[in-house]
Amino acid sequence: MAKKYTKKGRVTRSAGRFGVRYGRKDRKLVADLEEKMRMPHICAKCARPTVSRVGTGIWKCAKCDYTFAGGTYIPQTSVGKTVTRLVRKATEQIA
Repeated sequence: MAKKYTKKGRVTRSAGRFGVRYGRKDRKLVADLEEKMRMPHICAKCARPTVSRVGTGIWKCAKCDYTFAGGTYIPQTSVGKTVTRLVRKATEQIA
């Protein structure tokens, strides 16, 4: 990642609040997670990018008020996507 500077100094990411503590790798991991968590996610019900995190694993669409459980930091985890795919395939074979 290129170093970015402004008039007053270096631009930090969300983990800049930790200063020099905890090590570079841990701060980078935290900043990446928080960046993914805070970005607008697409709602499964209305398909708009308005889903935000309410609490740990609880996600809510601001447009249609659809509330659902998901991952701690992202609404759909890779394991959840795999399970959904397997369930869809199993229901197609039955029908």
